[in-house]
Amino acid sequence: MHQQIHNRRYNCGVWPMFLNSILPYEKYRMVATELYFVDKTDLLEELFPALGKEKRYFCITRPRRFGKTVMANMVAAYFGNAADSHEIFDTLKISASVDYEKHLNQHHVIYIDFSEVPRDCNNYRQYIARIQEGLYRDLAGAYPELKLDGQKGIWDSLTDIFEQKKQRFIFVFDEWDAVFHMPFIAREDQEQYLLFLKSLLKSKIYVELVYMTGILPIVKYSGGSELNMFAEYNMATRERFSGYFGFSDKEVDNLFQIYLDAEKNPRISREDLALWYDGYHTAGGERLYNPRSVVYALTDNQLGNYWTGSGPYDEIFYYIKDHIEELRDDLALMISGERVEAKLQEYAVTAERFHTRDQIYSAMVVYGLLTYEDGRVFIPNKEMMDKYDELLLSNENLGYVNRLAKESRRMLKATLAGDTETMAEILKYAHDTEAPLLSYNSEAELSAVVNLVYLAARDRYRVEREDKAGEGYVDFIFYPDCKSDDGLILELKIDSTPEEAIRQIKDKNYLLRFRGKLGEAPKYTGRILLVGISYQKKTKKHSCRVEAIERKAT
Repeated sequence: MHQQIHNRRYNCGVWPMFLNSILPYEKYRMVATELYFVDKTDLLEELFPALGKEKRYFCITRPRRFGKTVMANMVAAYFGNAADSHEIFDTLKISASVDYEKHLNQHHVIYIDFSEVPRDCNNYRQYIARIQEGLYRDLAGAYPELKLDGQKGIWDSLTDIFEQKKQRFIFVFDEWDAVFHMPFIAREDQEQYLLFLKSLLKSKIYVELVYMTGILPIVKYSGGSELNMFAEYNMATRERFSGYFGFSDKEVDNLFQIYLDAEKNPRISREDLALWYDGYHTAGGERLYNPRSVVYALTDNQLGNYWTGSGPYDEIFYYIKDHIEELRDDLALMISGERVEAKLQEYAVTAERFHTRDQIYSAMVVYGLLTYEDGRVFIPNKEMMDKYDELLLSNENLGYVNRLAKESRRMLKATLAGDTETMAEILKYAHDTEAPLLSYNSEAELSAVVNLVYLAARDRYRVEREDKAGEGYVDFIFYPDCKSDDGLILELKIDSTPEEAIRQIKDKNYLLRFRGKLGEAPKYTGRILLVGISYQKKTKKHSCRVEAIERKAT
């Protein structure tokens, strides 16, 4: 039997705050009518079998800006009876489900965004009072005939409602872990908060379903009994729900076609989107794009740091500041595109202090600052790489890595001028530092150093490492942002000569990367600089050669 649509005030003339609120519906409706909308309503069908069953508690954690709030609003808008949402969902994937009408707007939903705080809030008592009092007011307004006792716990009132009305509730909680980031919340407050959630949700007959999202996994205190009824799904180690957060290649293909059809003067290529925003990995091996950044880039017709732009590199430095000696070589390797071995410790991210590199990298993966695949962590894309570049160039606490990064401006200038003596001098300076990274036991280590001494080039170039070019893979290609600037192709050699490196560039036709597709105009009009860099292990000598190939403007 259909529930009545509750898009109205209570008898007391007050709009609901949490129970059957129309706000999630309105928020999702706005998203669903945007030009760059991706239909993820398949997720709803995965929740249907859990309704009213023992395994009805879901906690889904993802980095910020990965669509958690959009999906929470979707769940509440679909199940909730605050408004008739046929207009939204009738054209979406979920409408093909055999249970579509059975559950559309047929449930009571309690929706709470735990990141919201009362005005002038400065302690936990004020924070939780807003939630408790708001819930009681909603329940009392919806069921005035029951004369609910405001002195009881909310869970007692909900139990009374079930006993007398046989009504259950779907709970949709967004940003459940927000309290762990609030400056006025102490450790004992966190314990009280977990106890509140336990009392409200655990083993309660009135709970039909709980859908909870956040960044952090559920904190496991002592025996871990507070919220152990939840099944937790993170991006790095759990495959289920992976496809619903972030955009897949196919979804970005579709959005890009919409962009080409809608934009009169498109300035973004499909390759640009992959370079800037792809690279996150799920436990199932799927690669994902940052959804917020893709949508903003297409909307603005401009590439940029839309996800990380809201905060400086300090967020990265927060995690490494107490372990610089241990981590800076890893950072240098990751900046050069290498992957660093790490063992994810899922619950380490809740620690107040980090004691091991694995704990640090685990937290950075959870927060989206790194990504993880096959036992290794790495920087996912250019959007994040730019923040690491900024860190290395700006923070003197990073020691030799910072000093090498600062030399990168001089290195680029010398390369463009063909000043091979200065180039060799800077590389020797890099080798003479005390860093174990610079042992040059492999080309990967030499590559990391070369990447550091060209770090400043990223302000003017799109730098790609081991890019497929011609008949092989070139070590570095520097694509200029300005069409008239010089492009660079770098090839590295150990125990060889820079001349041999340049010969390889020519023999394997690496220059094809700058010539574009057949029939297309050249991508730029500047020179192509072929840069060969070699290192002799026995003599510890660096040698450089720069050969310029002129091109005519077209």
